[in-house]
Amino acid sequence: MGKKLSFVIPCYRSENTVMKVVEEIETTVVQRPEYDYEIILVNDGSPDNVWKVISDRAKIDDKVFGINLAKNFGQHSALMAGYNNVSGDIVVSLDDDGQTPACDVFKLIDGLDKGYDIVYAQYPEVKQSLFRRWGSHFAKQMTDYMFSYKDNNRASSFFVAKRFIIDEMIRYKNPYPYLVGLVLRTTRNFGFVDIEQRKRYEGKSGYSLKSLISLWVNGFTAFSVKPLELGAYLGFITAALGFLFALVTVIRKLFITPDMEAGWSSIISIMLVVGGVIMIMLGLIGEYIGRIYICINDSPQFVVKETTLDNAREE
Repeated sequence: MGKKLSFVIPCYRSENTVMKVVEEIETTVVQRPEYDYEIILVNDGSPDNVWKVISDRAKIDDKVFGINLAKNFGQHSALMAGYNNVSGDIVVSLDDDGQTPACDVFKLIDGLDKGYDIVYAQYPEVKQSLFRRWGSHFAKQMTDYMFSYKDNNRASSFFVAKRFIIDEMIRYKNPYPYLVGLVLRTTRNFGFVDIEQRKRYEGKSGYSLKSLISLWVNGFTAFSVKPLELGAYLGFITAALGFLFALVTVIRKLFITPDMEAGWSSIISIMLVVGGVIMIMLGLIGEYIGRIYICINDSPQFVVKETTLDNAREE
């Protein structure tokens, strides 16, 4: 038997689409009989009937394994739940809406043969809303800065990774997983393959403005203290500008316009700027302290309510 592939798919509001993805995976893998495979579907607290769809499929398809989380923990936590249950040599991550074409998975897998530890699909043309594209671009730019890495802008949610990458990632047990950060602290040996992104079968992105902001904050604080360093830089810049403004004011008062009135509006503006910077930094410090507190309290990364294997045993 050749290598085994583990497909991990987080599921949310996808009762009408996820089985199309599963069928596409099975149709694709059967063309390469040297590979065994498994498909791990993680229900991330979806409000629709996706868990029933997963359970019904698992009853007739021994390649499908379902995990039902107790509530919605977010896409990254759902993926971590799946990664903790893989048994394959190569792990494949893709979406449940059909945008990540499973039929092209071997283009990525074949890329591993070139010596890469992980191979990402990159999309020459991104078929997402302007808001979603902007959010993704901002998150990637932020990660580039956090990890001093310049190729992250080509990464996507469709990738294949060698097993040792996943084994290292699941060592992270804290409740704030950020996949790109976990990958970047494990390896920088990336490959990229051009893949045409499809339109989703139906529905819209599960990311709202609130969830995007949560993702940004998570990526901004998860694995780096650079935000605090940035705060120090802002403090120096603000102090320098304040000193320069004070110097200009004194010079004008003494040598240019002695009868110049005190500029209360200017003083208030400076105070607001300085106060804003201070509040931002206090918020960042509070975010770090809050995360430490939550981690000390052993808040779970995810909670598994049941699996399709449990259901099979009960029956």
